[in-house]
Amino acid sequence: MKDFRETIEIGRTGLTTSRLGIGSTFNASASVIEEAFEQGVNYLYWGTVRQPGFAEAMRNIERSQRDKAIFTIQSYSNDSGTIEKEVEDALRAAGVQRFDFLLLGNRMSVPDESYVEVFHRLRDRDIVRYLSLSSHNRPLVPTFIADYEGNESPYDFLMLRYNAVHRGAETDVFPFVSPDKPHPTIQVYTATRWGHLLDPTKMPPGEAPVSARDCYRYSLSHDAVDMILCGPANRAQMQEAIAALDKGPLDADERERIERIGKHLYAQYAPAYPDAGDAPDVASGLAASTAS
Repeated sequence: MKDFRETIEIGRTGLTTSRLGIGSTFNASASVIEEAFEQGVNYLYWGTVRQPGFAEAMRNIERSQRDKAIFTIQSYSNDSGTIEKEVEDALRAAGVQRFDFLLLGNRMSVPDESYVEVFHRLRDRDIVRYLSLSSHNRPLVPTFIADYEGNESPYDFLMLRYNAVHRGAETDVFPFVSPDKPHPTIQVYTATRWGHLLDPTKMPPGEAPVSARDCYRYSLSHDAVDMILCGPANRAQMQEAIAALDKGPLDADERERIERIGKHLYAQYAPAYPDAGDAPDVASGLAASTAS
């Protein structure tokens, strides 16, 4: 049985991370983030929405325990020429000296070499150390995994959607992740499916909603998943995510129940932003729902 409290190395970087990371989108206070850091959650993702409390936490952690922390900055830019300034601006806004990772967000194709060249410039300036990538194009992800195995990919970890509703990674990505071969660290997100798995009004008849803790446990229980990202809005949500690390993997009955609920949600509530490969299934599910 897995120990979710066991730390892991990210790719070949030598950086050691908790299995749980924290995103900056929601408005948890600096004290909430710092408390989680003291409890061992050391991966901080300065992502899509950048809250001031999150920046305050990064600054405080940098002053006292920077060697234990991992800071990531995300860029959605479709112009590699803008990224260097974007990272400089983000450093000023966060008030920190360096990011450990630059994450190229929402890549539907392999970024051209100019992005890697920008990363090298940032690395040479010691304001970014490593490169990572997220994608909603699941069939593309095995390309990065194969290149990494051959020591031909600069991306030390990959980020993709995976939860009990969106399980396409189980066929499109996870079979290509071998524990016996080098592979980029696999980080997943949207564990609660934007809160749908927690919502009693969206459950199948007779089913209680899933707890956030068990949503995180679900995703982490898959052997191919190394990390999961949470987005707490307050201390209670942060501590529930941490509780998943202590509770550990799901048993078979827990997994079967959550997947049954996930199947219902997939058919009834289409994603606003489907992954590549999802659209036909979503359309089919909605057609069946409309006909019923």
